[in-house]
Amino acid sequence: MLQSSQQHLIPVAMPPSTATTTMATSNPIASPALPRKMPFTPGWSLHVTVYIAPENVDRFMAAFKPVFNRVIAEPECLFFEMYQSPQEPGKISWVENWSKSPEWFLENQVTKDYYKEYFAVTEAMFTKPREFQFLERVGPEYFMVKERPFAA
Repeated sequence: MLQSSQQHLIPVAMPPSTATTTMATSNPIASPALPRKMPFTPGWSLHVTVYIAPENVDRFMAAFKPVFNRVIAEPECLFFEMYQSPQEPGKISWVENWSKSPEWFLENQVTKDYYKEYFAVTEAMFTKPREFQFLERVGPEYFMVKERPFAA
C-alpha cells in the first residue's frame, strides 16, 4: 500500500533552454538534475510527451523509428510503447522501462550518439517543449500484462 509520504513521481528540472520551442542543447534530457537521488527499485519508467505540428507527424515518426529500433535493442530497455492522442494527432507520448537506474540512464543511455540526429531533426518540429517524468513502479500487486495485448 502506498504511504502518503512516499514520492513515486520524480519531477525532473529542465534546463533553462527548454523555455523555447526548440532546445539549444544537443541532448536535452541528458543534463537535467534529479531533485533527489532516486532510490533504485527494480523498475522505473520514463514517460515522454512531445507536441508536433500535425503536418510534421509523418516526418517525426520517420525520424523517430531508427532511434526506437536502436533503443529497443539495448539490453537494459525492458519495455517501450508509443501513444498518439486521437483528439490532438500531434501529441505523441511514449513509455520506456529500464533495468538500470535513472542516473545510469541520464549518464549512459541518452548520451549515445544515435540520439544526436534525432534531436537535431525533431526539435524544430515541436510546438511546445518536450515533457518527461521519471516514475517508480508501485509494485507487483499493481502490475498486469495480458499475453496478447494486440490480439483482435
